[in-house]
Amino acid sequence: MSATSPALSPAPTYAAVLRIPHVRRTFGAALLGRLSNGTAPLSLLLSVKTSTGSYAAAGTVMAVWGLTTVLLSPARAALVDRLGPRRALPPLALGYALLLTALAVAAAGTAPPLLTLMALAGAAGAVTPPLGPVMRAQLSAMIPDRDLLRRAYSLDTVAEELLFVSGPLLVGLLTGYAPAAAGLAVSAGLVLTGTLALVTSPVVRGGAGRKRADASEASGAETGTTLPARTGVVRAVAVAASMGVCLGAFDLLVIAFADAHHRPGVVPWAMSALSAGSAVGGLVLGAVDVRIPTAVRLSLLTLGLGAVLAAAGLSPHPYVLVGCVALGGLFLAPALTSAYLLADESAGPGRRTRAGAWVNTAFNAGGTAATAGAGLLVGRLPLALCFALAALPAVVTAVVTLLPAPSAAGIAVGAEPGE
Repeated sequence: MSATSPALSPAPTYAAVLRIPHVRRTFGAALLGRLSNGTAPLSLLLSVKTSTGSYAAAGTVMAVWGLTTVLLSPARAALVDRLGPRRALPPLALGYALLLTALAVAAAGTAPPLLTLMALAGAAGAVTPPLGPVMRAQLSAMIPDRDLLRRAYSLDTVAEELLFVSGPLLVGLLTGYAPAAAGLAVSAGLVLTGTLALVTSPVVRGGAGRKRADASEASGAETGTTLPARTGVVRAVAVAASMGVCLGAFDLLVIAFADAHHRPGVVPWAMSALSAGSAVGGLVLGAVDVRIPTAVRLSLLTLGLGAVLAAAGLSPHPYVLVGCVALGGLFLAPALTSAYLLADESAGPGRRTRAGAWVNTAFNAGGTAATAGAGLLVGRLPLALCFALAALPAVVTAVVTLLPAPSAAGIAVGAEPGE
């Protein structure tokens, strides 16, 4: 019996996802490698700050790394689509691990040149393996049932959320016993080990994604969306970017809100509330039967996220803000899961990794732009208005994408991102 046989998963549950042959092995390997995404950023920030004694230098190095990571993500994903994970991922992971190790060595020295750190960080960002998009493409290859795939994507999104919580905790534990640069070396080991375990799993080794590429090109009724393929990818990317804008400004606005109420201790509670709400929302999305088309569900969830976080700015007390943030978090993971699903449903053969990477890129780019924008707004406008402006792109994008097109012939379909 093949790994994609519906008989292996008679009921669309999380347990059914994990019972599919090779899913646990492949999923666990990808999570191990992706844990470096939670450990490397903080390790790099602490290492550069410790070695240079400058917050400005640390911020500059992080900006260079983040820029190359985000902007080149679709190109790396396209490479995986073209060559396959087994050929594309090992060189990327090896190069990334070597560059992280070089950064650790450089940062451990005395007064390392800033240009050297920037060059190494930029190169590391350029070759970061796209393990998240690859894992989602492999799940799509292994699981033909769309309800079961939705649960698999929900599980993946929640797990990724937890990685970004546990990663910094691991770095904090390491820095208690070793120099900050040790976190970079650990990150290198994680990504290399996880990637090699992923590409040697039976599913990746057997090329399941390529075998299923043609068979999975279902009609809109089968995939849960009636959108033209390229329009679906563009819609997923646009909504993801609007969510990134909403969330990118959030951290700074929460800090400003806490300072305005003289309650700085509420900041970590608000951040934790967002993550906790997101995890709960993601698990609920995967646990219940949802008959709403993916594209519509994505817009509704994004509208809910934007509306709740806009209202959070009107909170009369910091603890009310925490409650609003937790409520908003309930929409976050389900919305991201829906964006990944819509991109996967809409992508053509051999383009699924690329489509997922574009969703990632849009979300991260929106967040980066919004962080800078929020810094310009705070102090110049009332805080409640800043919250509303940060949420506005998510609300507007959701409403616009919910409106029916005037006619099928009137839809202007642009080229898929990355083509």
